[in-house]
Order: sequence, then C-alpha cells, then structure tokens
Amino acid sequence: MDPSPADVYRRRWWILAVLCLSLLIVFVGNSSLNVAVPTLSRELQATQSQLQWVITAYSLVFAGLLLTTGALGDRFGRKGALQLGLAIFLVACVVATCSNSMWQLIACRGAMGVGAALIMPSTLSILVNVFPPHERTKAIAVWATVTGVAGGFGPVASGFLLTHFWYGSIFLINVPIVALALVGGIFILPRSRDPEQARLDPIGAGLSTVGIVAIVYGLIEAPDNGWGARTTVGAFVLGGVVLLAFVLWELRRDEPMLDIRLFQDRAFGTGTTGMVLIFMSMYGVMFLISQYLQLVRGYSPFGAAVRLLPTAPVMICVAPLTPRLSARFGANRVVGLGLLLDAAGLFALRILGTGTSYPFIVLPMMVATAGFGLTMSPLTAAIMSAVPTRRAGSGSAMNDASRELGAALGVAVMGSIAASQYRGSVDALTRSLPVSVEGVARSSLAGALRVAQSVPPGLGRALASGAESAFIDGIHVAVTAGATFAVIAAVITWRFLPNTFEHQASLHDPVAALEGVAELGLGGVPPVFAETD
Repeated sequence: MDPSPADVYRRRWWILAVLCLSLLIVFVGNSSLNVAVPTLSRELQATQSQLQWVITAYSLVFAGLLLTTGALGDRFGRKGALQLGLAIFLVACVVATCSNSMWQLIACRGAMGVGAALIMPSTLSILVNVFPPHERTKAIAVWATVTGVAGGFGPVASGFLLTHFWYGSIFLINVPIVALALVGGIFILPRSRDPEQARLDPIGAGLSTVGIVAIVYGLIEAPDNGWGARTTVGAFVLGGVVLLAFVLWELRRDEPMLDIRLFQDRAFGTGTTGMVLIFMSMYGVMFLISQYLQLVRGYSPFGAAVRLLPTAPVMICVAPLTPRLSARFGANRVVGLGLLLDAAGLFALRILGTGTSYPFIVLPMMVATAGFGLTMSPLTAAIMSAVPTRRAGSGSAMNDASRELGAALGVAVMGSIAASQYRGSVDALTRSLPVSVEGVARSSLAGALRVAQSVPPGLGRALASGAESAFIDGIHVAVTAGATFAVIAAVITWRFLPNTFEHQASLHDPVAALEGVAELGLGGVPPVFAETD
C-alpha cells in the first residue's frame, strides 16, 4: 500500500537520507577512476586508448541514456527506476572487482553508467515531489553538502586502497552504500510519476547514442589508427550521418526526447554550448593531470588525490557568489569572466615540466576551478529556463546530459591530442627498441616506463626521460586546446547569453548556488549532478 501524503511528509528527511546515499554511490564510484589510471596502466598493461575508454565509458553511457531514463522514470515510476539503477550499479561494481582485463573493466564502467543514468533523474524528481517549496532549499543544501564531501572522499579513499590493495578494491567502496540505499529505498521511498505520462522515444535514444559513440570512437582510436585512416574517417562520417538523422527524427515528433527547437532559444542554445565546452576543457585536463602527478612527479595514488583537494575550498567560496554577481553584472558577463579564468588557469599549465614544484601545479588548477565555479549556476539556469517544468526527470536529465557529453568529449578529444603528440615525439626513441616492446613504449607513458625497466640501464634512462618529456609535450598541446575551448565559450556566452533568465530558473541565493560545488566533485570527479526547477 502506498503511503499517504501525510506519511511521506513525516518521513521526508529519511527519504532525503536515502537520496543522498544514492548520490554518494554515483559520486564515489565515478571518482575512483581518476587516481587509478596509472595503476590500471601498470597492472593491466592498458594502452592510452583503453585508459580513455575506461573513463569515458561511464560518462558516455550516462549522457546517452539520461534523457531516456528520465522519461522512463516519469512514465513508469521514479522509485522503480531508482531501485533498478541501484541494482545494476551494485552488480557492475561486484563484477568490476573481479575483472582481469581492461575490456572487462570498460564494460563494467558502461554498466555503472546505465545504473547512474537511472539513479540521477529519479533522485532529483523524488526530492522535488517530496519537499514543499519552503523546505526545498534546505533539502538541496543538505544534499549538496553531503555529496560535496563525498566528492573529496572518493579520490582519497580510492588512493588509499590502491596503495594497500589491488585495483579492484576501489569498487568495493560502493557495495555497502548501495546495499543500504537499496534496502532503505524499498521501505522509505514513495512512488511518483508524471501524471501526463509522456511518450517514450526509443528510436531517438538509439540514434543519439550510436552517433555520439561513433564520434567518440573515432576520436579515441585516431592516435592508434591514424587521423586519416579509413576507420577513423568512417567513424566520423557515421557519427555525423546518424546525428543528422537524430535531429530530423526529433523534429518530426510531437513530443520529442530532445526538443531540437529549444536551441532556437538563446538561453538554452548558448547555455548548452558553454556547458559542453567548459566540461570538455576541464575534464580532459583532469584526465591528464592525474597521470602527470603519478607517472612524472612520482606521487602515489593517495598522494595525487590529496594534492588535488585544494580545489575544493575554491569552489566552496566562489559558487555562493554567483547569484549576487549575476544580478549585479549580468549572467553573460559572469560566465564570460569564469570561462576566461578557466582558460588562463589551463594555459598556465604549460609551465609543467619534469621537475615542476607542487605550488606551480596546483595554483593554475585553482584558478581554473574558480572560473569553473563562476559558470555552473548561471549556465544551469540558462538551460533550465527553456525546459518545460512538468517533466522534472526529463528536464534535469537534459541539463545533466550536456555535462556528461562534455566530460566524455573532453577526455576523448584532449586525451587523443596528447596521445598523438606523445607518439610523434617518442617515435625516434622507440625505433632502437626490440620489436616485441616497441609498441608498448609507444602506446603510453606508463608503457614506456615499464619497458625502460626491462632494457639495458643506459637505454632505459634515455627512454624514460624522453617519454616523460614527450608526455609533457602532449599535455602542453592539450591544455592549449582546453584553453582555446574555454575562450571560444567565453566569446559565445558574452555575446549571446541573456543577462537574466526566467524567474523560475534563476538561482536566487548562495545555498542554491552551492549545488555547483558538486559539479566539479572537489577533486576531479566527472559531473553527476543535475538541478531542477
């Protein structure tokens, strides 16, 4: 028997606890991979493209399914969608602990993305339906605080486990949290759904997913296959054709999964473009900096995670200022300034070398993070100002999909740029190596360092030194590309983003703006949060 509205109201804070546990799962589970990349490269002999896939698989599946799972939750029930997502996430984590190859791990990460896509929009929709407007701000503040702490906890806990146990142990963090949220949800969470029950769009979901995956495949595999290779060009052509078919299909539907006409709205189109570009710049750099700290600077996974934590107070201090700054100077100027700060911080990372001291690593990251914090709330408000309000799950999913897509594209684009530069620079060094290990040394910095330990000392030292320099050259090119993305986004938003948005989409107070803190994850965690109206 469903609980009465009075019962739901009485247990609303217990419901919030279950929702926060569910978000902890998505957050901690995703953050674990940021500090694990060098470990996976060493223990599973992963190539650079495999490392990119293990990171992007989660975000790619997440982004591809968010709109569909939001609609599923709205139509068939958000509680059921949330519990199904928890169950899928639990199974994927357990299997991941036992994985002994990169492709098994990549498949598990994709399955986690499926679970997270079911969890996220359902969680936000339940929160909105359970809490009355006068308590919603307080509930969101609790939610943002808990998840913000989790974002810092995830990389540090994973780094500690990687230092003392095998790589699969990082996925065990999720198991007790998932189990508690799953059991608690059965007895505590209320049922809710969209009373108008919007129609599903499986064809649109399939076309969008195939198109995005094809383009990301081409980007990630291009350094191995060649940018002009038949498979690379074919992947880009296939992706472009399928995405064009997706647009034409959505334009024909009375109630599309993604209303393409929304892009005619300046706020929505500019906000989405800015969101994708800034996530591309930030998360592509995060992917490379995690490897730099461990492989070049020699920090342990735990040490690398701890050294990224200073970005957290920057986000906490900057995010609450955005409503006041936007009201005074205009959202377009605040976002433009944030994007220029992000670009400056990323470009300053060109100072990185084999012996760069820690302050010169973290200070540019803090500047970039400050810029990131200035952009999140206004861009979210811009996107949500054009989204219909009755479909809470689909609306929040549409908002979050742009972030996940930007994160996946960032790792694919900037990782491939760095990999291409690395291979071009290290090619002369690897020609003198035995044929059996030449490909390993060319595949990634971690591979070159493994080979350097197995060849004569003189050759090994030259290979290690040259490979580190080649990797840093790749970072220099990648951060330049990231800064360029941010500058382009700054110009677009400064010119086209409105000064103010619809009243119901605006962020009016610092507490609401703190949701943006969770977007970066306080330590390089890919995005997992979406706001609602």
